[in-house]
Amino acid sequence: MNREDKGGEEEEEIVCLDESFFINDDYQLTTFTFGSQVLQLFCLQSASTDFDLTGQLVWPGAMLMNDYISKNAELLQGSSIIELGSGVGITGILCSRFCREVVLTDHNDEVLKARLGVEKLEWGNSDQINQILHKYSGGFDLILGADIYIRCPRLLFIFQYESNGSRCISFQQSSIPPLFDTVEQFFRIRDTGQCKFILAYVSRAKMMDAMVISEATCHGMLINEIAGTRSAVGNLEGVIFQVTLQ
Repeated sequence: MNREDKGGEEEEEIVCLDESFFINDDYQLTTFTFGSQVLQLFCLQSASTDFDLTGQLVWPGAMLMNDYISKNAELLQGSSIIELGSGVGITGILCSRFCREVVLTDHNDEVLKARLGVEKLEWGNSDQINQILHKYSGGFDLILGADIYIRCPRLLFIFQYESNGSRCISFQQSSIPPLFDTVEQFFRIRDTGQCKFILAYVSRAKMMDAMVISEATCHGMLINEIAGTRSAVGNLEGVIFQVTLQ
C-alpha cells in the first residue's frame, strides 16, 4: 500500500482485490480407495476457508461416509439419492456405482463451475428446492451429507474464557437451521419413513454437536447414531447419524 503526500496531508492508496485473488483452481488428479472401489477425481490438496473454498477438497467426513457406503453397498442398491454440499463429488461418484439415480447439489459457484451436472442449492432456498423437485418429482430415498455443516461462510464467533484465564474462540454456524429446513422439505415429499438422511459427522466443537441434535429434534426428526460407525478421524472423532421424520 503506497502513501502519497497531497497538500501536506498523507493519503492512503487503497488496493482492491477481486475474488480471483483468493480462488485456487490448481486441481490435482487424486486416487481414493474404499474397499474394492477405486475413484480418481480432481481436487485441491488444501484450501483456505476464508473465501468459502471448502468445497474444493475432500474432507474427513466424506472419507468416513465413503468407507461406510463401501461396506454397506446393499443399502443403496436401486435407490435414488440426493447429496447436499457435494463439493468435489467423491461421495456421489461412489454412490453412482450402486444407485439408480444420484443428484449432486452445492451452493458454491466455483464448485458448480468445476463439476458439470451439479444442481445449485442454497440450504433453505425454497425456490431452488422446488426446481429440483420439479425435475425429480418422486423425491429421493436417501439424502446424504458429509462434513457439510462446515461449508457455510456465515460464522458467528464466540469468545470463551477458560478457568486458567486463557481465551479460546469457538463458532456457531448459521448453516445448521437451513440445513434441516432443507432436509425437512425433501422429507415431506415422501410418506413418513420413506426417506432417510444419512449424515457423516465429525465433531469439532461441543456447541456444534449439541446444535445438530437440537435442530433435528426441533424439526420433528429422530436422529440416531448408526451402530459401529463411531471412529477416529485424524485427531477428531467421527460418527454417522441416521435421521428420519417422526
